[in-house]
Amino acid sequence: MAAFNPDEMIERFRERAAAVRRRPLPPVAGEERQLFLQQAQVDFQDFAILGDATASVEDGVLVLRIDMRGDKK
Repeated sequence: MAAFNPDEMIERFRERAAAVRRRPLPPVAGEERQLFLQQAQVDFQDFAILGDATASVEDGVLVLRIDMRGDKK
């Protein structure tokens, strides 16, 4: 088994966020369409937040640092 690389994991989350944005709408209408769009937004948000993380392994613990302040200092 290959060694765990937290930077590669973060990159996979960035790729997932981009994939959600490219995801085509299925041929649904009405309430199902709205539910699909809401889920896509939540998926994108979650993947994008994790894709912005800085990851490290400290004493065997995966640590993700995510700046939630919004001002990107």
